[in-house]
Amino acid sequence: MPIVEMTAVDADHFHGEIVPAAQPVVFRGLVAHWPAVAAARQGDEALFEYLARFDRQESVGTLIAQPEAGGRFFYNDDLSGFNFQGGRARLSKSFEFLLANREVERPATLAAQSISTRAHLPGFAAENVSPLLGPDVEPLLWLGNRVIVAAHQDPYENLACVVAGRRRFTLFPPDAVADLYIGPFEKTPGGPPISMVSFDEPDFEAHPRFAQALETAQVVELAPGDALYIPYLWWHHVRSLEPVNLLTNYWWANAPAGRGQAMDAFLHAVLALRALPAHQRAAWKSTFDHYVFGDPNAATAHLPDNVHGMLGELSEEDARRIRQVLGRKLSS
Repeated sequence: MPIVEMTAVDADHFHGEIVPAAQPVVFRGLVAHWPAVAAARQGDEALFEYLARFDRQESVGTLIAQPEAGGRFFYNDDLSGFNFQGGRARLSKSFEFLLANREVERPATLAAQSISTRAHLPGFAAENVSPLLGPDVEPLLWLGNRVIVAAHQDPYENLACVVAGRRRFTLFPPDAVADLYIGPFEKTPGGPPISMVSFDEPDFEAHPRFAQALETAQVVELAPGDALYIPYLWWHHVRSLEPVNLLTNYWWANAPAGRGQAMDAFLHAVLALRALPAHQRAAWKSTFDHYVFGDPNAATAHLPDNVHGMLGELSEEDARRIRQVLGRKLSS
C-alpha cells in the first residue's frame, strides 16, 4: 500500500491537520534545499567534509555487525545476546570506514545512531532548518551503510529526512502489534522492542499472522531531500540502500507537562493487571475504555464541573499531587 505524498506543506497545515490525522505522509523534496543535501549530491567525500565542519571530535554510539549478519542488527541464535557489537567511536572514524568499504561486496555493517547535533555537531541545525518544526526540536543524525533496522515503534511523533543515500520504510499501524511478533521488552537491540520477523525471508509457519500485517503495510522509498512523517507509535522497518546513508530525524511529543510517561503506565499495567484472572482483566478493560481511552467528556458529563476531580482539567500542581500519591503507593 503506498503512502500519501505531498510536495508542499507549511507548519500550520502540518501541525493542524496532518499530525492530528495520525497517518503517514511523504513530503517529496521537503529538505532538498539543505546545504547538507547539496553536499551529499556532490559525493560522499563532500558530505563528510561538510559534516566535519561541525564535528566536535567526540565519540558517539556506534554499532558494528559482521558481514554474515547481512546488515540486519538483531539477536544471536538463542536470544541471549546480539549479532553485533556496540561501543563509541568518533564520527571521523565512521567516515573513514564507510569510504573504505564502499566497493566491498559484503562489508561489515556500521551504524552511528541517534547522534545529538547539539552535543556533537553544533551549528548543523542552524544551517539545515526544518520547515515544519521549531528550533526547540533537536535534529538527530543516523549514519551508516546498508543497515536493516527491525520493525519497532517510538513513543514520539517522528519526522525523518533523508540527507544522503536512499531508505525504504515499511510502516504498520499500532494495531498491527499482534501480527508483528514482538520480541523481549527487557533485552532489545536498540531500546524499543522489535519484530522478530525477517522481512527478507519471513517464516510464515513460525509467524503466520505476519501475512495479515503485510496487508496493512505502507511502503515508500525516500531519496535525498525527501521526508516522511511517522505518526506516534506507528511500527516502522527501515532499510538503508546505499553504501553511505545519512538520515536526520526529529522526535517530539505532545503530552502535557508533569503527567508522567505513557510507557511507565504501561509497565505498571503489565505488573498490576496482566496476572489477574480473565474476568477481572475484562472488568478493568471496561473501566480503562471508559475513563482513559473513551470520550473524556462523556465520563464526566453528568457531573458538575466543580467535582470532576482528577478527570477534569488538571493544573500542574494537581498533576504533581497525583504523581506524589502514585509514587508513595508504588514504593510501599
